[in-house]
Amino acid sequence: MYKPLLPILLLSFATGCGPAQNEPSDGGAKVPEAVLYHGGDILTMAGDAPAYVEALVEQGGNIVFVGGKAEAMARFGDALRQVDLQGTTLVPGFFDGHCHFFGFGAQAVMANLLAAPDGNCDSIAAVVDGLRAWHAENGTDLTQGWIIGLGYDDAVLKENRHPTRDDLDRVSTELPVMAVHISGHFCAVNSKGLEVIGYTSGTPDPPGGKIRRRPGTNEPNGVLEELAAIPAMIRNISPTEPGSVDHYLDKGQEMAASYGYTTAVEGRAMSNHEQMADYAKRGKFRLDVLSMIDYSMAEYLEGEWTGRTYKDHYRVGGIKLTLDGSPQGRTAWRTQPYLLPPDGQKPGYAGYPAIPEDSVVTAIVDQAFARDWPLHVHCNGDAAADQLFRALAPAVAHHGNTDRRTALIHGQLIRADQLDSLKKYDMYASFFPMHTFYWGDWYKQIIGPEAAQRISPTRSALEKGLRVNSHTDAPVALPDLMMIVHATVNRTSRSGDVIGPGERLTPYEAMKCITEWGAAMYFEEDRKGTLEEGKLADMVILDRDPLKVDPTTIREIRVLETIKEGRTIFRRE
Repeated sequence: MYKPLLPILLLSFATGCGPAQNEPSDGGAKVPEAVLYHGGDILTMAGDAPAYVEALVEQGGNIVFVGGKAEAMARFGDALRQVDLQGTTLVPGFFDGHCHFFGFGAQAVMANLLAAPDGNCDSIAAVVDGLRAWHAENGTDLTQGWIIGLGYDDAVLKENRHPTRDDLDRVSTELPVMAVHISGHFCAVNSKGLEVIGYTSGTPDPPGGKIRRRPGTNEPNGVLEELAAIPAMIRNISPTEPGSVDHYLDKGQEMAASYGYTTAVEGRAMSNHEQMADYAKRGKFRLDVLSMIDYSMAEYLEGEWTGRTYKDHYRVGGIKLTLDGSPQGRTAWRTQPYLLPPDGQKPGYAGYPAIPEDSVVTAIVDQAFARDWPLHVHCNGDAAADQLFRALAPAVAHHGNTDRRTALIHGQLIRADQLDSLKKYDMYASFFPMHTFYWGDWYKQIIGPEAAQRISPTRSALEKGLRVNSHTDAPVALPDLMMIVHATVNRTSRSGDVIGPGERLTPYEAMKCITEWGAAMYFEEDRKGTLEEGKLADMVILDRDPLKVDPTTIREIRVLETIKEGRTIFRRE
């Protein structure tokens, strides 16, 4: 059994733990303690094939040795502090290709409306009960007067629909209530919530969004899509008071560290960039956080935080552009219609763009290329990807395309021929294989069994020579990166069906997706992603080796300890 270095509470977030400093005998500067890890599987993740070493030495936050234990002892002498892994597994710190770190705090603080295995909301009655129970225990002090929960999934609820205002009025008629869909692209609110937001029968649908209506009337039914939902969601799940902001960010860091993150990405930062920057200035980040700024707030890319170097564990890494919605929510923009249109839509419905005008998209892409800002683009449907490629062509012709690391985010429903376009424009592909588990069975209904096999075409992309990684998109689901590895390797649905067996990766490739290949998309592979001399001592201790267990049990692997630059930031008893 792995023994922690120091006894602390189960699921503890260790904000100040780490290597001690040796006092020099001559009264000079302190010499950083050297720490020797040995006695378990030390999987370096360096190279194209699995490589293990007997020992690793960390000193001053960096990896200073990997190799044999005897050589480490000879080189560093008796001053080494030894950590016996006792059969557990040491791997590089995890680097999620795309998530929404600022939302981790909301996921930790607000009502859990997820279905099994991450929660227990399998019906609208369970959603209502979950919101009621959360409000009875927590009140609304941390949620700006709202009762809010995250993660309901209409594809899993036994009613196979979204909760409406009438359902949520059973939670409260006096307080506004919001249930956020698992995709983050929809929400449902009660009657009081509609009143607070300001939606009435006279409110038109905003561009790129939809206010669903009661049958035969213009009266909102409480279900909001895309840009009818997202601004209201962001306002209400984002804390505003300084004390609440710190509480959310503290809880978000705790959650991230408990799943092995040493670097977390805020994949679509808006005004919350200012809150994270302030948090960083006060020295409160214990892991690295990188923000991709929404194109609507590009002025943040001109500030002091932009660049490839972290300042107080925070930096702005580039610009984010969103071109469509959610495939499981059927708002992803396709060239082919959905087989099962959502409520209120007619046969032939194929989703819709977030930005209908090509000229606007072309201008945003051109600005990113002109300013040398790394560009990440949310595209789920193939029509959205076509729109992206139409915008990339003039930008590449005008500004060149040398090592920009432009990235496609999600790509669930892209066509096989579009992989060639990704290769042509030298793009990274950050896929979302976890969909095969959570929504594989649903995809078979909404796009058909054959098309469902091609979601997240990770193996096909690798065989085309594309650079790939995978991601959680948390808080869409829990930020459980071992679940991402599990899904990337197995591609099994909730029912046990295999969704696209030809798109599976090996366990080693899947681990590359959340270590070196994740770091590389953000220009960080020189310091992170593998256990090699000269790199940061960003490391995770797992209770088992993902490469040696039955692949169907990978999701059961647990993080025992998370180490950021030599300092323990999480330890499980």
